[in-house]
This record gives sequence, C-alpha cells and structure tokens, in this order.
Amino acid sequence: MTKDQLSKKVGKRIVEIRSKNCLSQSDLARACGKDRQAIEKIENGKVNSTTYSLYMIAEALEVNLYELFKF
Repeated sequence: MTKDQLSKKVGKRIVEIRSKNCLSQSDLARACGKDRQAIEKIENGKVNSTTYSLYMIAEALEVNLYELFKF
C-alpha cells in the first residue's frame, strides 16, 4: 500500500465514523481544534496527517485511534 492509498483509506474511515455520529466537518473541526478545510483535506487523503492529528480526530469522534485504521 502506498502513502497516498493509506491516506485515502484513513480519510474514508474518518468520513464513515463522522457520518455515523451525525457530525459535520465543521463539528469535527471544532471538536479537535482544526479548521474545516483541514478536516476536508484529511478526509480526501490530500494530506499526510501526523499521528497526533489523527489521535485528536479519534478523540473528537470518541473512538480509539485503532478504529481509524480498521479497514
């Protein structure tokens, strides 16, 4: 798996969990201290997120970090 493929899979997983929790990108951004555009880029796999950013997103989604990699 390439870096781009991994970023896209993680982004897709974030969208799945966020949608399941009825959160908008803006809601998620506020909850983890990011702006909506940053969340959009992460969800679309356009950026390679840091471990800490993914940790903060997982916390905001109320899931373990592992859940973001469950695909």
